[in-house]
Amino acid sequence: MEVTTILQVLESTAVGLGYELVDHEFARRGGLLRVFIDRPATGESETPPGVTVADCERMTRQLQRVLEVEGIDYSRLEVSSPGLDRVLRRPADFRRFTGETAEVRLRAPLAGRRRFVGIVRGAGTDAIELEVDGALVLLAYVNMDQARLVPKILGGERK
Repeated sequence: MEVTTILQVLESTAVGLGYELVDHEFARRGGLLRVFIDRPATGESETPPGVTVADCERMTRQLQRVLEVEGIDYSRLEVSSPGLDRVLRRPADFRRFTGETAEVRLRAPLAGRRRFVGIVRGAGTDAIELEVDGALVLLAYVNMDQARLVPKILGGERK
C-alpha cells in the first residue's frame, strides 16, 4: 500500500469524524501505525478544541474498520493527541499558531544556521515569518525538515 493512499485514508476518516489529521507514522517493519489527531476550535461548535481519550477511542474504532476494508496491513494502531510540542506542517498550522513559539529545523542552513526558535508572526504560501531574537526571518516550507511548537511549561518556555 502506498504512503499517499494511507495518508488519504487517514485524512478522509479524520475529517469524516470532525477531526484534523495532524501527523502519522507508519513503520512497515513492525507494522506500527501511529495517528495524531486534533479537534480545532471552530466558531460553530460547542465542543472545546483538543482531543480527549474518547475521541482517540472513536477514531481507533473507525480506523480499524476502514483499514481492514482498504486492505491496509498493520499490526498495532495508536491514536493520540499531537501533544504540547505539536508538529507544524501546513501553512494553516502556522497561521493557527501565530503568536506562539516554534522550533524550526531546516534541511539546508540559512545564514549558517539550521535551527531557529522564535515566535510565529505569519505564514504565506511559500514561507513562514518567524521572529528570532527580535529580527524577522523568512523560512521556506521546502527547506523545512521539521517544525514544532515549543511547549509553555509553568508560565515559561522550555529552553
